[in-house]
Amino acid sequence: MIYPVISTRTPIFLTNLKTPRIHESCIKLRSISRSSQHQNPIENDIKPKTQFINPVLMTNTKSHYGFQAMLSLCGLGYWVQGFRCFPWLALNFHMAHNLNFNPSTLQLVQNSANFPMVAKPLYGILSDAFYIASPHRIPYICIGVLLQILSWGQLALIPVTGQTLPSLMACVLLSNFGASIEEVSKDALVTEHGQKHRIKGLQSYSLMALAVGGILGNFLGGYFSHKLQPRTMFLIFSALLSFQLAISSSECLGLSHRQTPTGKSITDNIRKHLSGLMIAISEDTISKPLTWILTSIAMVPILSGSTFCYQIQCLNLDLSVIGMSKVIGQLMLLSLTLIYDHHWKQIPMRKLVGGIQFVYAFSLLLDLILVRQINAGIHISNEVFTLCFSGLAETLAQFKILPFMVLLATLCPQGCEGSFTSFVASTVCLSSLVGGFWGVGLAALLGIKGGDYTSLPVGLLIQFVAALLPLGWIYQLPMSCPAEKEMKKCIDETQVFERVVGSVRI
Repeated sequence: MIYPVISTRTPIFLTNLKTPRIHESCIKLRSISRSSQHQNPIENDIKPKTQFINPVLMTNTKSHYGFQAMLSLCGLGYWVQGFRCFPWLALNFHMAHNLNFNPSTLQLVQNSANFPMVAKPLYGILSDAFYIASPHRIPYICIGVLLQILSWGQLALIPVTGQTLPSLMACVLLSNFGASIEEVSKDALVTEHGQKHRIKGLQSYSLMALAVGGILGNFLGGYFSHKLQPRTMFLIFSALLSFQLAISSSECLGLSHRQTPTGKSITDNIRKHLSGLMIAISEDTISKPLTWILTSIAMVPILSGSTFCYQIQCLNLDLSVIGMSKVIGQLMLLSLTLIYDHHWKQIPMRKLVGGIQFVYAFSLLLDLILVRQINAGIHISNEVFTLCFSGLAETLAQFKILPFMVLLATLCPQGCEGSFTSFVASTVCLSSLVGGFWGVGLAALLGIKGGDYTSLPVGLLIQFVAALLPLGWIYQLPMSCPAEKEMKKCIDETQVFERVVGSVRI
């Protein structure tokens, strides 16, 4: 589902995945002769008396067009989502240099800005239950993009907005509120089309599009950080969002969705989807993997704000170097996603996730090497070390979520795509917030502040130990996807039905 990378004319994942693509039958049988009901329709020809009453024959043109339109729309959306690092890099630089925020305040702003993401289940249930015209979810994408344009546009065009903390926080919260609505709708679209066309693993292509956007956003952000004012970078991103809004509006008519339910009120629909969501997450096949990934994220204190300020203030690293380190991290994320899609899907999930978590824990020690200047002792400059290794831990933290997204999207009940995927996304975001505030509290407890980073190595060691602890209950994860047998059974039944229909001659 990467529009900028994969041609929508011949999507690569339609040929690489082993799970065949199943279309809904377009032939309705009204009556079959009584004599043929007791015979095997595959082995015996249908008797001449057998007739179709008002046969309905349809082509896949409209469905194919809708699928291609979804690819372009969501591919662009995930790409822009990854490109959000472009204005955020400028915003972090603005807060650290122009506003002189200390590390704790900077990290507090970064984590508090994600509060709208926690309410994603509300947006998901609303998008499932309340249909805005026939495109259903596309108007929600347009609303989310519009809110982001208003937010970044204010920071770009009204100078006083970015000079005080309350107004700055208001704009950032509005931006993330719009982004959360948009992400919920995109995730639901991906899950819907993956189930409709029996394509497993579309989430990996979402992550690819996001990584491609992150690569370009970090590269351009690092390059233009000293050439352009932060307000100019905010304006550029606002223009890109305006382009996405125009594309999303034009694609509304091209996507086909279920019609608006009739005979039920919005309250009844919300109650129905909420009940389905509660039943789904109570299943062990869903609750156990979800609990593991949430605890593994929440219990690791995030010290990104302290590390960022240390690199800027103590090591005097140029912002372009930090931006390029993010680019390299996104390149690694894209490479890992491609490898996962082609090879690592066959590895048992417990073994794969356990290996990723183990490597992630040790990657957190790379910042300790930089703080202790061990790299200088082996004649590796701070710039080179930051470029090559600074983004590895963040990359693995993002990639670790992918196998869970693929698994949970496979288990998602039909009709609850928006509420279910938004619930998963919001709980992941909430666990990240817990880890972020846990990092703020740890930094305050250890006395890490601007100009005094003597206790930062202790915080990094605590990070390392906390990242190893989830391996103690890795047995909660399944060895393989529990839904594979059910999917195979459904595929086999559909193939039998297609052979039955194919044997009928009019």
